[in-house]
Amino acid sequence: MKTLESKLGYTFADISLLENALTHSSCANESQGRLQSNERLEFLGDAVLGMVVADHLYRNHPDLPEGELTRTRAALVCEESLVEVAQELNLGEYLRLGKGEEAGGGRNRPSIRADAVEAVLAAVYLDGGIGSARKIIQKYILSREVAGLTKPRDYKTALQELVQRESGQVLGYRLTGESGPDHDKRFFVEVDLNGKAVGSGSGRSKKEAEQMAAKAAIELLKNKG
Repeated sequence: MKTLESKLGYTFADISLLENALTHSSCANESQGRLQSNERLEFLGDAVLGMVVADHLYRNHPDLPEGELTRTRAALVCEESLVEVAQELNLGEYLRLGKGEEAGGGRNRPSIRADAVEAVLAAVYLDGGIGSARKIIQKYILSREVAGLTKPRDYKTALQELVQRESGQVLGYRLTGESGPDHDKRFFVEVDLNGKAVGSGSGRSKKEAEQMAAKAAIELLKNKG
C-alpha cells in the first residue's frame, strides 16, 4: 500500500478507506459481510471526478461552448482513460478479488480497473478533502488535456475506413447485454464484419461500447493482415 500511496502522492490518515476502494464486490461477497465492496465509493468518485474536470474546463476554457466542454469532459473521464490511469498506478496489483473473479482474469478487466480508479479518488476525497483529490486528478487525468489526449478516438470511423479498402464489406454493431444499477450501467457490444464477430467491447454508454468494440476489431484485423 505504501508504494501505491507514493504513486498517488497522498498518505492516508485512514488506510481502511483505500483498502475499501480496492475491494471488488466478488471479494466482499465471499467475505460473508466482513468486507464492504467499493461500489459506493465508485459512485462518489464518479461524481467527484466529473465535478473537478468540469470545473477545470469551465475555468480554463472560457471560449469553449457547452457541447465542446461536454465532449472534452467525456473523453477525459471515459473508461479507456481511467484504465490508462490504472495502468500508470499499477492498480491491478492491489485489487482484492473473489476467487472466481481472480480465476476469470478480473485483475486485468478494464471495467474493474476503471471502477477502482474512481473508488480510490473517492477514498482520497473522504480522507483528505477535495483539494487532495483534485491534485491526483490533475496529475493523472487533466494532464492528458495538455498532452492533447482529450479528443476522443473515433475507432468506428477508423474501422469503417479499414474495411472499405475491399468492396462489399458489411459492418454491423449489436448490443449483447447490459449490467449494473441505473446510476452505473455498463453496456456490451459486438461488431460483426460480413456476419462474423470481429470484436467486442464494453462501456458506460452504447456509443462508448461500440467504440471499444471497433478498437478491438481494428487490432484483430491488423494482426491478421
